[in-house]
Amino acid sequence: MEDQEKNSSRRSFLKKSAALGIGAAVIPLLQLKADGLEAPKEELTSSNTSFSTSKKITLLYTSDIHAQLHTHDEFFWEDGKGIYKKRGGLAVLKTMINFYRSKDPKNTILIDGGDYYHGHAVASLTEGEAMIPVFNNINFDLMLPGNWEVVYKKKKMLYDMGHSTAAKICANMWHDDEDENKGELIYHPYWVKVIDGIKIGFIGYTDHLIPKRQSPAYSKGIRFEHAEKNVAKYVKFLRETEGCAVVCLVTHMGLAQQVGLANNQVAEGVDFILGADTHERVREAIQCKYSKVVECGAFGSFLGKLELNFEEGKLSSFDYQLLDVDPAVYKADAELQGIINKVSEPFHQDLSRVLGYTSTPLVRYFVMETPMDNLLTDAIMWKFKPDIALSNGFRFCQPLNVDKETGKAAITKEFLWNMLPVDSEAKTGIVTGKQVWDWLEKELQNAFAKDPSKRFGGWFVRFNGMEVNFTIGNEMGKRLNWVKVKGEPINLEKEYSIVACEREGDPDDVLCRVEKVKSPKLLGVVMHKVIEEYLAAHPLVSPKLEGRATATDFPPTLLTQLQGTTYEFR
Repeated sequence: MEDQEKNSSRRSFLKKSAALGIGAAVIPLLQLKADGLEAPKEELTSSNTSFSTSKKITLLYTSDIHAQLHTHDEFFWEDGKGIYKKRGGLAVLKTMINFYRSKDPKNTILIDGGDYYHGHAVASLTEGEAMIPVFNNINFDLMLPGNWEVVYKKKKMLYDMGHSTAAKICANMWHDDEDENKGELIYHPYWVKVIDGIKIGFIGYTDHLIPKRQSPAYSKGIRFEHAEKNVAKYVKFLRETEGCAVVCLVTHMGLAQQVGLANNQVAEGVDFILGADTHERVREAIQCKYSKVVECGAFGSFLGKLELNFEEGKLSSFDYQLLDVDPAVYKADAELQGIINKVSEPFHQDLSRVLGYTSTPLVRYFVMETPMDNLLTDAIMWKFKPDIALSNGFRFCQPLNVDKETGKAAITKEFLWNMLPVDSEAKTGIVTGKQVWDWLEKELQNAFAKDPSKRFGGWFVRFNGMEVNFTIGNEMGKRLNWVKVKGEPINLEKEYSIVACEREGDPDDVLCRVEKVKSPKLLGVVMHKVIEEYLAAHPLVSPKLEGRATATDFPPTLLTQLQGTTYEFR
């Protein structure tokens, strides 16, 4: 009877231990004692044994690296003005990651949120392949495809990501080719990791608007859906079937969309949304109705660190920090720097060629108008002399600050690739003033839609030849206050010539998302050539904010699309 009571008591203890998520570690120790043996001393004294009810798991998070291999200028907003500091460099990032990993290597996970393989000349010129050994050397555990992972087309995306040693997840990308894979998910929708007896589940989502944001040809053969279509299903599975103590969404949707999702009931049961896409720097987790949201900047300039604290197998608290990747603090990892030098060497001579100089900082962080895009549209206007020159609302490219001593900065071929990593052909067409007006209203909706799920990840479109004034807070279709072309109020009946870059896969009569363009024509010269010729003719430029795009309700230095929260870009 005494033996039966002991066995019953042992079974009861094991059952309770399993319910707390610690049974897997406890059972072997109990079995050793039952067999008359003792466990190794280090197993019994380890701070990570199941006898401790307090546990910590660390998530390290990068996103929107955009293949930026080297340390570069970075933009910060402090005391109402922009300042610049040296940040980033993937060899520096690796040293920093290893520093935090070394504190608790078994309980640390490293995640990348997408837009890794594109954005720098070395990446573009090798269709992402040069970035594979760099990524693998950093030793990521988990990765997600971003909106720019499709830029080299589907087959190459599969190759680049397929050669990564990290696990891949995405729950809203399906094969859409006419073959046996049609209708199947391209990547596994979720990833479950057991650390110290605790299960953490991750579900991946990328932006469902990729076919509209990027050139349509890039994502041919892929179908996308909004995360709200199936996220509740996967959260329920990870919670109830897998028994995850924490569920995270790893998303590449933009901060506004991610906050919108965190306020949507389908996200009930999600602890954290680890966001990406809009390069926002969330320094304090944004508390929404159903989840908390973070996003950790871009270009390898920042590292997100999320510490999860557990008591008796349940999440009890967390600590989130956004950390600068500072080369003055962390020395570049020699092994990875060697790899970076090797993959860069074939292109070094051409990429280091100086095309011209700027006496003002080139920056692209402002939502409405940027000096960097003013330079690009100035070049288009100079070369082709249309009524209106257009540039998409690109967001990628680290800044370029001027040297304090010389008062200027060299614009190299490498930096041109950073500004325009897709070297598209210039294209012209004729549109009416009414088309321009309606298109501007549509682009304002893309940037500032009150429904976050309808917002594109890019900023407002950029231009030369126009001045546009609007009210961001107005309803769709009622934001524009006035438009001027060449200093005159726009005439809705008049025809105007426009020039922009060709988007591969668009119908012939579509130009920069302007539809039904009259007399569309490719101009036989790519945009890189246009910029190079402009800088040859204007060897010292000084682009700045000029009031080309202004709002009645926000300053020209607006740095985020997200409103109505405590978040500030800095």
